[in-house]
Amino acid sequence: MKLKPSKMAQFFAQHEFTAPYILCSSDCESFSVEDLLKFEPSAREELLSLHLGYTESLGCPELRTQIASLYNNASSDEILVHTGSIEAIFNFMNVVLAPGDEIVIHSPYYQALGEVACGIGAHVIEWKADPERFWELDLGVLEDKLTDNTKVVVVNFPHNPTGFLPSLEFMVELSRLSEERGFLVFSDEIFRGLEYDPGHRLPAFAELTSQGISLGGMSKTYGLAGLRIGWIVSHNEDLLHKIALFKDYTTICNSATSEFFATLALRHRDAIFERNLKIIRKNLNDLNSFFNRHTQLFNWNEPKAGPIAFPQYSGGSVDHFCQQLLQSKGVLLYPGTLVRKEFNCFRIGFGRADMTACLKRLEQFIESFG
Repeated sequence: MKLKPSKMAQFFAQHEFTAPYILCSSDCESFSVEDLLKFEPSAREELLSLHLGYTESLGCPELRTQIASLYNNASSDEILVHTGSIEAIFNFMNVVLAPGDEIVIHSPYYQALGEVACGIGAHVIEWKADPERFWELDLGVLEDKLTDNTKVVVVNFPHNPTGFLPSLEFMVELSRLSEERGFLVFSDEIFRGLEYDPGHRLPAFAELTSQGISLGGMSKTYGLAGLRIGWIVSHNEDLLHKIALFKDYTTICNSATSEFFATLALRHRDAIFERNLKIIRKNLNDLNSFFNRHTQLFNWNEPKAGPIAFPQYSGGSVDHFCQQLLQSKGVLLYPGTLVRKEFNCFRIGFGRADMTACLKRLEQFIESFG
């Protein structure tokens, strides 16, 4: 398998730990070990007595039970824990796809969702969201792209990087279509739980049909990227078994300490959701005010969920804008041209507590940039 370098991974490897102001992070404000241990009086003692041998390949039973409780109709046997969501993507694609297969992917998309499929020899077909309609997807367009070789359709809700959410009717119709045409739906739901209005939260795709596979993890919604814990959930027992067998050739099992902290965090997920959504709502309010002051430079579509958005820059080259901002003010934005060359947009992140300081420097730059 030959894989192209990850543009995003290389970008952040170059800048994330040197730029003083990160304004494009996709994760929420993280926690320290001390923060997590404070959730339960006995947690510190349990951590100190934690056995650091091999863990169960499927994921520790208590962790899988906690993950299953996030879904309406899932059991712990329908959960497969991975070392980060990236491993889950890699293993799923390798199990399901073969050279010559077709995979249709909601676009723009996280590069790994397409690149691993390409490396296997599958044909990747983009199902492009419409930026003129607030990044909506058209099911009619999808139907035109489906063939007898279509094995998987990939969707991502809440969407990275636009914050788009479809309607429940859309999800139900896509579920019906998957059963009628026989393709699997791999649903990247890594930002699920960060809907600003809880009434807008969609069912996980795995809840709708056995054709659905839902991807989740601790990195984004929970702000615990350093744990490297992700998972997939599905009612498709045979598929999960095949992925579990493939995992024996990747990580085999997960870190015992990571599983401990992930289990602890999930037991207190309501408090974590509340904290992170409070940060997001405050930052989003500041962003709305900021973009309302600078309508001549930016086209701002307020997202419906998640800690990221994808505003369009209308003041020239977005690459030049982001480069000058970094050099002048130390503020890092992710240019949309790294997603697709024609996107004169940038990804902005607002899930962290220091966004106010970053935004202030961005505004100072705009005033001096002219």
